[in-house]
Amino acid sequence: MQSERSKGPHADFKHEQKPDDPGVQHAQQDQKDLDSIFTKLEESIISFVKDELKKFQRILSPDDSAGLESERADGEDVEERRSSRESFLKITLYFLRRMKEKELADHLRSRTHNTVCQYKLKSSLKTKFQCVFEGIAKAGNPTLLNQIYTELYITEGGTAEASDEHEVRQIETASRKPDRPETTIRQEDIFTVSPGRDEPIRTVLTKGVAGIGKTVLTQKFTLDWAEDKVNQDIQFMFPFTFRELNVLKEKKFSLVELVHHFFTETKEAGICSFEDFQVVFIFDGLDECRLPLDFHKTKILTDPRKSTSVDVLLTNLIRGKLLPSARLWITTRPAAANQILSQSVHRVTEVRGFTDPQKEEYFRKRFKEKEQANRIISHINKSRSLHIMCHIPVFCWITATVLEDVLKTREGGALPKTLTEMYIHFLVVQAKMKKVKYDEGTEIDQHWSPESKKMIESLGKLAFDQLQKGNLIFYESDLTECGIDIRAASVYSGVFTQIFKEERGLYQNKVFCFIHLSVQEFLAALHVHLTFINSGVNMLEDQMASKKPKVFKNKSSLKLLHQIAVDKALQSPNGHLDLFLRFFLGLSLPSSQSLLRGLQKTVGSESNQKTAKYIKKKINDNEATEQNINLFHCLNELNDCSLVEEIQQFLSSGSLSTDKLSSAQWSALVFILLSSDEDLDIFDLKKYSASEEAFLRLLPVVKASNRALLGACNLSGGSWKDLSSILQFSSLKELDLSNNDLQDSGMLQLSVGLKSAHCKLEILRMAVCKLSWRSSEALSTVLRSESCSLRELDLSNNDLQDSGVRGLLAGLESPHCKLETLSLSGCLIRHDGCASLAAALRSNPSHLRKLDLSYNHPGDSGVGLLSTGLKSPLWRLDILKVENCGEQRLKPGLRKYACELTLDRNTAHRKLKLSENDRKVTLVGEKEQTYPNHSDRFDRREQLLCSNRLTGRCYWEVEWRGEVDIAVTYRGIKRKGNSEDCRFGMNDQSWCLRCSDGGFSVCHNNKIRSVPPSSVSNRVAVYVDCPAGTLSFYRVSSDKLIHLHTFDTSFTEPLYAGFGFVFGLGVESLMLSIDSSVSLCSV
Repeated sequence: MQSERSKGPHADFKHEQKPDDPGVQHAQQDQKDLDSIFTKLEESIISFVKDELKKFQRILSPDDSAGLESERADGEDVEERRSSRESFLKITLYFLRRMKEKELADHLRSRTHNTVCQYKLKSSLKTKFQCVFEGIAKAGNPTLLNQIYTELYITEGGTAEASDEHEVRQIETASRKPDRPETTIRQEDIFTVSPGRDEPIRTVLTKGVAGIGKTVLTQKFTLDWAEDKVNQDIQFMFPFTFRELNVLKEKKFSLVELVHHFFTETKEAGICSFEDFQVVFIFDGLDECRLPLDFHKTKILTDPRKSTSVDVLLTNLIRGKLLPSARLWITTRPAAANQILSQSVHRVTEVRGFTDPQKEEYFRKRFKEKEQANRIISHINKSRSLHIMCHIPVFCWITATVLEDVLKTREGGALPKTLTEMYIHFLVVQAKMKKVKYDEGTEIDQHWSPESKKMIESLGKLAFDQLQKGNLIFYESDLTECGIDIRAASVYSGVFTQIFKEERGLYQNKVFCFIHLSVQEFLAALHVHLTFINSGVNMLEDQMASKKPKVFKNKSSLKLLHQIAVDKALQSPNGHLDLFLRFFLGLSLPSSQSLLRGLQKTVGSESNQKTAKYIKKKINDNEATEQNINLFHCLNELNDCSLVEEIQQFLSSGSLSTDKLSSAQWSALVFILLSSDEDLDIFDLKKYSASEEAFLRLLPVVKASNRALLGACNLSGGSWKDLSSILQFSSLKELDLSNNDLQDSGMLQLSVGLKSAHCKLEILRMAVCKLSWRSSEALSTVLRSESCSLRELDLSNNDLQDSGVRGLLAGLESPHCKLETLSLSGCLIRHDGCASLAAALRSNPSHLRKLDLSYNHPGDSGVGLLSTGLKSPLWRLDILKVENCGEQRLKPGLRKYACELTLDRNTAHRKLKLSENDRKVTLVGEKEQTYPNHSDRFDRREQLLCSNRLTGRCYWEVEWRGEVDIAVTYRGIKRKGNSEDCRFGMNDQSWCLRCSDGGFSVCHNNKIRSVPPSSVSNRVAVYVDCPAGTLSFYRVSSDKLIHLHTFDTSFTEPLYAGFGFVFGLGVESLMLSIDSSVSLCSV
């Protein structure tokens, strides 16, 4: 394009032009335009100069702490503005020096160079972390992290203690726990101080199993900072990995030199001190650390410019001796968490991976076709092992890779259901990729070429050798020890990129690893399997006992090798061989062998049935439930579900009798309960068996539940130590132990678990547990412990007395006590106990809202002490229950609720004879009694009621002889006819204890349950709490109550006591029934 002036002839500057000439007019107009442009330019430059000078002035101000942040205000044309600022900075520095302000110029140069350094560092980190390779190191096309990042489920809490359990076992344990409120935290808030906490958070430790997403989490955190999205109070962020630091083991650095080596931008800027900046150090992969971190013997270092070994630098940095103003974020697998002293960690978080909705979101993103995605999601949900493993993002990727190939190549075919099938398919997919990409073959060609077989053999040997050593990260020396050539390893990582990774750290040192622990375990199992099948060599032979692996000449001895593998796995208390064993057994299935054809010789599958039989025997003999659960997974890999199906049939038919279960069946029941999709929020032991054996057998289910209802389950001394251990390592929120033989000794054991920092219990019910004042002292230590979470405590019907309340005093008045509800109903409390409670509430008035002192004897003065608090604005107490009090409530035990009953003649069947002022009833064989007709009378069933309506809490005792029913019933029970629904316990109107010399049983709504065997007593006690819906039966022996059974229900009508007899049909039964009797006892 040409301007108007260029279109005409060249201007002749020798001759003067007239003002009205077009050329002159154009020139004048151009001059006006230039004047306007330069005026605006001058204004813009002056504005720019003023703004920049103001910024420089703020940066130089001694009060400025955010000078660097001010550089972020302008968002558009960032690069051009940065260049302009750098140029103007040079001009400013020039004029400052001309003004003899050299010190000010140097200070400004230092501060602004930090800004430039920060910009360059952010640019470098953006370049490094904006792209990721999903699951692999360098294969395929890179993906933008911001596009594929899915929010991970991160919880706050826990400790820096290690867990040496197999990580798959940890994932399975976590999957059993029901959804419950947990403190979750977003990755950008990792250093944000929680409400109510004053101290800043310096060091964060994030735990998570391999492949759960810890590394990507730190990368996303860094990328968001580099892109100016979050955490802009942080001025420098330095992400390290322990893999990179490991190769510096023999070298020496100062902290400043270490930062300069990894982040050259800081060296170029001449930054030699970080004390004046808010700095975050990220150390990813503590579990991969090969540096000798010693927090006890390492010398103290405080100078960031002094050189030392890298391990000394890290130790002092973590301890806070070196650069205490810095923040640290350390990630690790659970097994290595305890390498750092707990007092050096200010927040512990855990990456749980994908929740169920996030899993579904992942697969719907991966498979765009809705019908295909639905099929895959449904398939994963049906397979418990696949469903659990898909909590791990890397396994989701493996699963998607396999299913995508299977659906593409075998349309309509069956999808892999077991872990072994999934991993064999994954290996096949990699072999196909190699064939197509490197060997110019097609997907339908035989995929096990000689080169592929060689790679699989080498990788399998490496996997097995390093698994035995516990290594997941391999360096060149490790590969050399396994006999793998370094050049070959690089080739493997270039070909089988989705299985075996090669990475480069500082100084280009090579680091190798498998993409996930499970892949290494699969290849290790495959190595042992192929070595045995192809050469008869047993790689599981103890190397200490024999220098050479044992050779089996008979290939049918695969059964023996399986048994050796099972035994070795059972010898590992932490389950380190659990997944290896599942893979190893699953490889012997015919379906697996067909996929491995070309890698191994063909063998029969008859050994699998013998292996399954051996595993079932081990389940029956073994009491370690977690080990048994893995053995059930092994049976699943062998396609043997017979034991589980047997118990499932019993459960579905309602015919499960836990009294007759074998050890193997108990284990199957635990496996089913823990593996079912049903919510484990509430576990009610009485649904299975109200016995100590059932409790001990089902401990893993108790541990996995949110609320454990263990009331009236005949638990005693053998249960409390185990329950205490559970409280220390579970997320139980509610525990009901009422009506068990806890006693003071049991309370002392329980208090150990209740005081644990990991105990999350909020509700604890221990009514009728035979506790005395001694238990109060143990409970007091719990209430005043800093970690105590208890909000509700029920100690009703324990003879605590005033001394027991005094024992609770120290706990109740502690600022750590957060109790909102305290029930001391029926605890023999008088005025002095009320005085102690009032004193506690004056000291700690902010929490308790409900106090139940009903059925005690506080007296007017005691009630007055606490009633005053109801009116106090300082107390939170809203409800004070003091009904049904009086001196009669000072009787020990349940006898304080004793009531006077009278037999009702108008309800008695005519073969029942009343005597002793209507306090005894006897079944007679002689002619019927001459009772008048009455509509309330039982006309065909030998039963009768008492005339007294039961209200509140009632207690009575009877002596019986023969065969009798002792019942509580609604008034409206059917009286006419001889049908079963007229009999006590055979309908929904009544609850009954059946007594005979052969033992006791209970029945309600036509369901009969035997009471666990015990010595038969001819004196029985009944206690009913009508409002609470509890009905308990006891046998009385030497004036002591031994619990038989408790019904928990909701009573909707008035209740009456009743008694019944069985009039035998045969001669022998008739002789036993006649003269059966029941007598009401004086209490």
